[in-house]
Formats: sequence, C-alpha cells, structure tokens
Amino acid sequence: MDAKLWTDIVQPEISILEKIIRPILVYLFLIIGLRLAGKRELAQLNAFDLVVLLTLSNTVQNAIIGSDNSVVGGLVGATTLLVVNYVVVRFFYMHERLDRVIEGDADVLIDDGRIKEDRCKKELITRAELEAAARRQGFPSLAEVERAVLEPGGTISFIGKRPTPETMRHEALMAKLDEVLRELAELKKR
Repeated sequence: MDAKLWTDIVQPEISILEKIIRPILVYLFLIIGLRLAGKRELAQLNAFDLVVLLTLSNTVQNAIIGSDNSVVGGLVGATTLLVVNYVVVRFFYMHERLDRVIEGDADVLIDDGRIKEDRCKKELITRAELEAAARRQGFPSLAEVERAVLEPGGTISFIGKRPTPETMRHEALMAKLDEVLRELAELKKR
C-alpha cells in the first residue's frame, strides 16, 4: 500500500480545533436560519422545501470540512455535530423558556372548525397542504376538523369534531362490557 494513501486518509489537512469550530458555527447558523424560515421547513415539506434542504446540506458541506477530505477530519466534524446537538438538546430541555424562544410556540390554524386564514398565511400553509395533512391523519376533509395546531416542531395536530371511528368502536365495546358485567352481577345475586 502507498504511504501517501494512508496519510491522506488519516491525517487532517486542517487543525483539529478548526475541525471542531467549523461544524459548531454551521450548526448555530442552521438552527437560527431554520427558525427564521418558519415551522413548515421542519416537517411540512413540499417539493420546493425539500430541494432547499438538500441543496443547503450540500452548500454548507465545505464550510464544515474545509479543504480536508481525510476520514479522521470527517469523523471529527461528525462527532462535533453529534456532541453539540446532544449538549444543545439537553440544555434546552433544562431551560424551557429559552427552548420556547428558539422553538417558538404552537400556532392554531383551525379553531372551532374555522380556518384561521391569517395564521395559515403567516406560516405559508395553503389550504391544499392543510387538507393533505388532515387526510394523512385520517380526516377525510377539513369539515371533520374542530381544531388544528401547527406545533413548534413543524407537525400539524388535528382534533376532530366528532369521535373518530376508533373512539366510537371503543365506546361501543365498553358499553357492551358494562352490560355483560351487570348481567354477571345479577346472575351472582341469584
């Protein structure tokens, strides 16, 4: 084997300190950028959002690794990202108010069965996207939705106007079970 090959694989071209600082800076930039871009970038992706996120990752790649293509350099960068994320998640878990500032608050998109157009417009969520999200959660139409909330993580939670079929089946089963238990109690009395 060629010695240069092994040198290229294991010897970083830039200092380890720089390999640690670069991912931290990019991480912070992306957290702030995604927060400013809005909640929809996080979970309610359309084709345009997906393209942006994919090209964004490619764009910041060189900012993270610099001119270094060594395996050790890549592992240092990846380890730094994982450690920083671990520390940040734990930190915000322990500081709920600060987490709310970074993550944002939930946003009500449908209330009392009515779409809040101003909230949807602010979050750049179209009626078609809202309908698609409702269908993914088992609601045939928005007419079935009492309340929809865009969560800080980007998911939309729906609450139905009427009980869901599962809830209705559960209630029917519980009623039958209560009836059977009453009949058993009467039989024991005899």
